[in-house]
Amino acid sequence: MIMNNQTVITQFFLLGLPIPTEHQQLFYVLFLAMYLTTVLGNLIIIILIILDSHLHTPMYVFLSNLSFSDLCFTSVTMPKLLQNMKSQDTPISYVACLTQMYFFNVFGSLEIFLLVVLAYDRYVAICLPLQYSSIMSPNLCVCLVVLSWVFTVFYAMFHTLLLARLSFCKNNVIPHFFCDISALLKLACSDIYINELMMLIWGGFLLIISLLLIIVSYVQIVSSILRISSTRAIHKLFSTCGSHLSVVSLFYGTIIGLYLCPSANNSTEKETAMSLMYTVVTPMLNPFIYSLRNRDMKEALIRVLCKKKISF
Repeated sequence: MIMNNQTVITQFFLLGLPIPTEHQQLFYVLFLAMYLTTVLGNLIIIILIILDSHLHTPMYVFLSNLSFSDLCFTSVTMPKLLQNMKSQDTPISYVACLTQMYFFNVFGSLEIFLLVVLAYDRYVAICLPLQYSSIMSPNLCVCLVVLSWVFTVFYAMFHTLLLARLSFCKNNVIPHFFCDISALLKLACSDIYINELMMLIWGGFLLIISLLLIIVSYVQIVSSILRISSTRAIHKLFSTCGSHLSVVSLFYGTIIGLYLCPSANNSTEKETAMSLMYTVVTPMLNPFIYSLRNRDMKEALIRVLCKKKISF
């Protein structure tokens, strides 16, 4: 990338997290533990769903895709963050930076679609139980998953190509722990109006519409729950829905605050901390909230372990 009378930018430097030097080792261990927990939790879900035929249902197909998305989403940023925390030299090439941004957008937007699909699946299961098998047919499940992947791939490619056309001047220090699109736009020395407009239009459309669909689904679920006479059933379902909504709120709240409603009062440190919430914390919580507390998953784990024990 060559600019007229400008410095050629071949790499960027990630500033990383605003952590005091004396606390670097402690936070390194903490983030490593969180990353390993995320990887292990999501891998267990994927393997169990593949191995146990009882879990070959629409909900668990969606959950396996969500687990794969979480696994990839956190792996796009965390290994580089951990590497940079152990080294004072934190370069990332221009191509690698755009590649990281592309896959970050792919798996981030895929997460949004899958959360919507899961909310719809729960709505049909709870509000229309007798019609569940006919509505959530294998063809519809495949279509929902494929459409989610296709749209997110093109969505991420669109924003990456828009960014690739920009020129970057002398400043190549990114005040973040990964190649975030908003941080890169601040470094560009060419007009970023189109980029910001497309982020607002397409990003806003994706986030707001998907959030509204999730809210509508859970409102319908809560309405159905309130008609149930069993206090125990009401408590259990409210507990499950509350857990789901807490993760959704955490994920959507930080993204909307960062990208759609940026505040002039937000410091770089505050934005970085908010980014950690949806890039590290949410992918780690999803396996426990959506799957590992589930009775079916626990029973599947016991069945798989018993089969392995018998084979040995």
